[in-house]
Amino acid sequence: MRRTAEILHGVALTLWVGGLWSIGYLVAPTLFHALGNDRQLAGQLAGRLFELIGWVGLACAAYLLAFVLVRLRGAAWRRWDFWLLLLMLLLTVVGLFGIQPLLAQLKADALPREVMASVLRDRFAAWHGVSSILYLLQSLLGLLLVAATARGVR
Repeated sequence: MRRTAEILHGVALTLWVGGLWSIGYLVAPTLFHALGNDRQLAGQLAGRLFELIGWVGLACAAYLLAFVLVRLRGAAWRRWDFWLLLLMLLLTVVGLFGIQPLLAQLKADALPREVMASVLRDRFAAWHGVSSILYLLQSLLGLLLVAATARGVR
């Protein structure tokens, strides 16, 4: 049973961090490039993918945190990789339940125009920038977590 838990740890970490990198740095830019004439559709698709990876992140973080807490018990609180994991979860929650709904509301408020062609353009761009910075930070923290796991630090 312990071996299965370790395998699931690796799968959850790979799924979450790999998904962050794949969607954020491969899929989303490809969508905007391929659908260059329809940036609104590209944005809708990318937004949906970011929402999905947010939910994946919540599920994976829950398992990873449970794994570490069960395995290390009280010692988990003294581990930097545990705090990295908590910070990644916090960034996921902020993005999924804070920033993404705000961006969706700005898009809805701009209708029938595209948000970037509306008076809400600057506000949308600012929040999109905040979202991008938090996503980059989460991606880099994930890279650190993968590197730590590869070195056997768990």
